[in-house]
Amino acid sequence: MRVATWNVNGLRARLEFVLHWLRERQPDVVGLQELKLTDAQFPHAELEKAGYRALSHGQKSWNGVAILSREAATLTQQGLPGQEDFGARLISADIGGLSFTSVYCPNGKALDHADFPRKLAWFDALAAHLAERHDPDRPAVIGGDFNVCPAPLDSWSEDELGGGIFHSEAERQRFQRLLDQGFVDVYRRRFPETQAFSWWDYRGGAFHRKRGLRIDFLLATPSAMARVRAVEIDRDSRKKKEGLTPSDHAPVLADLD
Repeated sequence: MRVATWNVNGLRARLEFVLHWLRERQPDVVGLQELKLTDAQFPHAELEKAGYRALSHGQKSWNGVAILSREAATLTQQGLPGQEDFGARLISADIGGLSFTSVYCPNGKALDHADFPRKLAWFDALAAHLAERHDPDRPAVIGGDFNVCPAPLDSWSEDELGGGIFHSEAERQRFQRLLDQGFVDVYRRRFPETQAFSWWDYRGGAFHRKRGLRIDFLLATPSAMARVRAVEIDRDSRKKKEGLTPSDHAPVLADLD
């Protein structure tokens, strides 16, 4: 089973790119984030032609998450309880014996912005939700844009950015809490010393200058991690394809036995 997560930065704008990527990489389960469309606008027909069913939790112009799967999925959660005012940011489903969740964690904007404490509260609510709903002995994967660089290795410049948004101790503590609850950062477990990024600003040639952040993750319970035989950040899909403009995020993929 190949699972993936991808912040597509607008599904309507990126649909042809996504369809091209699905044909090329052949994932079985995909968590999408930042759809920027409502459930009524979701392109079910186009994705079904490509062989994928979809569950979505959309929102007009902003946020939005979805799960694509080759086989039927059973919806288990739509929205993070208690955090509905912060938008459509979580969806979970059972697929072939695997619990899969797609999350789009708040950005926070800046440490002195009103959204920053709300971001921390959202993470606290996510941790509480997972503690209540997820059995650590059951295979489960959470894929998403977490908007946190967990460690200096995950940033192009801890010297310049350390202590700021995505790099603050408060954000890193919230991410670590998820790991302390039994989830494993799949990429970092397989590549403990590799500096690799999943997001690059469109501006300033950041991609070509290797000025990125690793903020997109697949987190797995130990029973799911034991099935992982490969994981990668699909950096090549951050490049233009056949004249199509990519998202500013790269997909993260893992192959499970």
